[in-house]
Amino acid sequence: MLKVLFQPFPMEGSARAQVWGYAPQYRRPRHMHLEPELNLVAEGRGSFGTGESKLWVEAGDLIWWKPGQDHELLTASEDFRLYACAVTPQFSDRVLGPTSGSTLESPHNIRLSPEALAELVKSCAIAGLARQDRAAQEARVAELWREAHALHAPRPHVVTAKTLRALLAEPDMGRDDLAARAGCYPSELSRHFHRDMGETLTACRSRIRLLRFIEAVDRGATNLLDAALTGGFGSYSQCHRVFQRTFGFCPRKFFGAETRRQMADAFAPV
Repeated sequence: MLKVLFQPFPMEGSARAQVWGYAPQYRRPRHMHLEPELNLVAEGRGSFGTGESKLWVEAGDLIWWKPGQDHELLTASEDFRLYACAVTPQFSDRVLGPTSGSTLESPHNIRLSPEALAELVKSCAIAGLARQDRAAQEARVAELWREAHALHAPRPHVVTAKTLRALLAEPDMGRDDLAARAGCYPSELSRHFHRDMGETLTACRSRIRLLRFIEAVDRGATNLLDAALTGGFGSYSQCHRVFQRTFGFCPRKFFGAETRRQMADAFAPV
């Protein structure tokens, strides 16, 4: 399994929505978080790593990172300019509607027309300038979020969209149950999912379970076994094994020391 960091999107204070402009010195290593995120490439060229794939991007590309999807900016040209926008899952549901599935069914990336690019760049800039007024910024980001998700583009296969929705709701579901929910054979599910997401179903499900496990502890669960079961793991030993393999250390070290803060504050060397 690929090593990733748990790095929540950098929200200011109690913000539920945020827009940041790319700065080379704050580039992050391979990471994941619960917040759905979109990246808008305004100028230049670059590349991202996600799962087992490498994604080349240039001005006009709009990229969606789904909850739990690992990603990392690998390369960037000198003129590279990017806006990163993210919202909490609850805020996204409020803006788009909890049953819309828009965030999950968004394509991995699309190429915008010059006109659409100019409009989204303007929206990102305005949302960023509203940072001193929390309510105004959230309203601006909500408008940007709706605008980006309203763009028409090819969707991933319906099996992938159904599987992602089921996994986020019930991360303890196995492949056979997920396939039954999606109305297909297990092998068919695995094939569509790997093609659309650039990673295996097992890898994605493990990270979603880890995120749910961390959420459960953050909400006050003091028993790690209960938190692991809430997260969708079959046992604490399974949770411990996946946690260690993903992050490089055990859960108790993550929750009981400075390790978590150091992980969240880590930046990639420039």
